[in-house]
Amino acid sequence: MKLLLTLAMTAGLLAQGVDTGMLLQRPTTNWPTFNGDYTGQRFSPLKQINTTNVGTLTMAWSFQTRQAAMKATPLVVDGVAYFSVPDHVWAADARTGRQLWHFSRTSSGDHLASRGVAMFKDRIYFGTPDAHLIALDARTGKKVWEVEVADWKFGYYISAAPLVVKDKLLVGMSGDQLNMPGFLEARDLNDGKLVWRWDAIPKPGEAGSETWPNAEVMARGGGMTWVQGVYDPALNLIYWGTGNPHPVYAGNVRRGANLFTCSLVALDVDTGKMKWYIQTSPHDTYDRDANQTPILIDGDYQGRPRKLLAMASRSGYYFLLDRATGESLVTAPYGAQNWSAGVDERGQPIPKPDVEPTVDGAFFEGTTTNWWTPSFSPDTGLFYVNGSHGFSIGYLMPNEETGKVEDHQGGGATSLWSESMLLALDYRTGKVRWSRKGSGGGNGILSTAGGLVFTNESGHLVALDAASGNVLWHVNPGGNLTGTAMSYELGGRQYVLTPVDGVLYAWALPE
Repeated sequence: MKLLLTLAMTAGLLAQGVDTGMLLQRPTTNWPTFNGDYTGQRFSPLKQINTTNVGTLTMAWSFQTRQAAMKATPLVVDGVAYFSVPDHVWAADARTGRQLWHFSRTSSGDHLASRGVAMFKDRIYFGTPDAHLIALDARTGKKVWEVEVADWKFGYYISAAPLVVKDKLLVGMSGDQLNMPGFLEARDLNDGKLVWRWDAIPKPGEAGSETWPNAEVMARGGGMTWVQGVYDPALNLIYWGTGNPHPVYAGNVRRGANLFTCSLVALDVDTGKMKWYIQTSPHDTYDRDANQTPILIDGDYQGRPRKLLAMASRSGYYFLLDRATGESLVTAPYGAQNWSAGVDERGQPIPKPDVEPTVDGAFFEGTTTNWWTPSFSPDTGLFYVNGSHGFSIGYLMPNEETGKVEDHQGGGATSLWSESMLLALDYRTGKVRWSRKGSGGGNGILSTAGGLVFTNESGHLVALDAASGNVLWHVNPGGNLTGTAMSYELGGRQYVLTPVDGVLYAWALPE
């Protein structure tokens, strides 16, 4: 009888799924997509765990993957948690952590990260280290279909969780970026067939090609799309960031702005046609890509409501835009830097040529972030981002084939000093309202209606007061917070789920 009851409960857990309405709502009992919903805000309206009681938070359950560090954000749908590392996907009971199924597949390619899965109806979708896209039956973990998106032998792989929009899967591409261009594809939800493709590097003669010296350089220009974007259903636009150009440091062989690398682009979701763009780091020579999560905000700006898009870029600048038109409203540095001479009329930073890497070495100062997901709280009006400030020396090396210093192809940056920090920015101005040194680095941020911000600080999982940044709770989980916290409610109990190296921890108030 006990076995029958357990089987019935498991069948009940796995009987539902994700619909479009769920993706359009604030996440509460479910966290159905990578960022919780389409806005990218990573804000939970749950407030059972709040500033008055978070100090009593305790571990509810844990799940040991016995695999590589989990850089994913788990999904929770109808009481089931879905999470991944490269080559593996699991489903577990979100109340207890009990495994329901496990899918594994050996692959070639780069195993750097799996940043999560997507779900729609009763299917789970994810990308692989060998650049395949796979659909699983969410009830059993059995494979439904598999398609090749790109050839891994050229260095392509898929690390980002796909984004479900309408009847499409938006699939970003990762890669070592050497001698290859980046792209974003829309694939059919039902069978994985290609619907459209947007290339980050234009073809000769297309708009943007004039910002490259020649077709040969463009053909290996970079611009990977390896962080999931966001979607505005009213405007029918997706917003996606692109990676840095190549060669990374040798800007001398690719004179020009190098569009559309290091850019935030707005694309029509039905056709893949670009509506507008902003380049967050023109002619980048220090790996200051735009692979960060943009956040959609419906809020006040200069006394009237606006449909806004906010982004803290790896360039060290905070951007606030009208998301319908791409009009620049604010471009503000969120820390010290020496590489930019200001911003142009479009709100784009203006790079200083004398800070570019050289054979003798160039001194570089910058404040930056990375793929770590930011968060926005509509309650505080603050944009939270993990970042760092540091100094380095950028250098170039002679061409390996010719030995000539004028044919620079390689280079790098040697770090002299850096310090991680969490910044809380006023979304209307980009000004820093409070900051914490030692926070962040390698993980993202969750904010909640309970007045809390969850992140990593000096190896501890911490809950901060969202208004002031004061520490209200911390725990050393025995590893690094490698993914991003998320929250859900089941049976009247709120949980906070955190990936820590290869372990998934669930935290809740004592019962």
